[in-house]
Amino acid sequence: MKTTSDHCVFVKKFPDGDFIILLLYVDDMLIAGQNVSKINDLKKELSKSFAMKDLGPAKQILGVRIVRDRGAKKIWLSQEKYIDKVLQRFNMDNAKAVSCPLANHFTLTSKQSPSTEKEKAEMDKIPYASAVGSLMYAMVCTRPDIAHAVGVVSRFLSKPGKEHWEAVKWILRYLRGSSKMSLCFGDGEPVLVGYTDADMAGDVDSRRSTSGYLITLSGGAISWQSRLQKCVALSTTEAEYIAVTEACKEMIWMKKFLNELGFLQEQPQLFCDSQSAIHLAKNASFHARSKHIDVRYHWIRDVLEMKQLQLEKIHTDENGSDMCTKTLPREKFEFCRSAAGIMKSPM
Repeated sequence: MKTTSDHCVFVKKFPDGDFIILLLYVDDMLIAGQNVSKINDLKKELSKSFAMKDLGPAKQILGVRIVRDRGAKKIWLSQEKYIDKVLQRFNMDNAKAVSCPLANHFTLTSKQSPSTEKEKAEMDKIPYASAVGSLMYAMVCTRPDIAHAVGVVSRFLSKPGKEHWEAVKWILRYLRGSSKMSLCFGDGEPVLVGYTDADMAGDVDSRRSTSGYLITLSGGAISWQSRLQKCVALSTTEAEYIAVTEACKEMIWMKKFLNELGFLQEQPQLFCDSQSAIHLAKNASFHARSKHIDVRYHWIRDVLEMKQLQLEKIHTDENGSDMCTKTLPREKFEFCRSAAGIMKSPM
């Protein structure tokens, strides 16, 4: 049966409680299930209609290495080899490592773009877009810890300057020291838990805020985002409220998807560190300070009223999504990275 949440995911449920999940990505396929004999039967049936090559237990797909520890019931997803290739490609494989993906001394603006023909000619020789694209693939697959940094440098793809390129090299230096980091799953319960945050007016050029969210399952991040908001927020409450709504939409989809796979999620928890944004989401009355907010963001009130998820307060120090919205001190950044399930694989 094809799932309605993702048309590239198919699930088969058996009367005895077993299941098989089949995932497609172009010509690559992953099959997951509880019963090996039933998986083998499925492979035989598929091979009758398609030319297939069985590579055995999954160890790597799309550049992502899969490591299992069946005894501890844990799984690690790593892009170490991919990151090493990227570092070699841009001559950063021997660079000095740094502890954070973006430092506080980087204040990137469009004013730092080339202003003379000589500067433009110099920047034309630098593979800025290729480097950012390579970073994006790592960020999308297994590295939520670089989501904010990659989002910042990607704003200057059309006219990158020297300062922008220095920021890209800084991200590469961070990956140089953390290439062995992996996403780990299995430390927690298979229950959706989300964190959301916003950085008020963080973009120097447009003064738009940055929304960020981090959604975890079984101790590891399964969905994350760091993105400029589509409008200029007039208050911290509004910026946080918009971020909460964006995270809520993703969690509702994840809940539906997991329910289709057979992992029932009743009321996932979404944590926010803004009490005023939580109050605005739970209070349906309009007043002078909030009536200007785009109506589409008030959709979250219906979600909470129907009890599709719980929106709860969390202290800023415990909000794992902070790293998706701003540059953080090392100690807080490492906490957020750990909250996302990013750690060194023991294998």
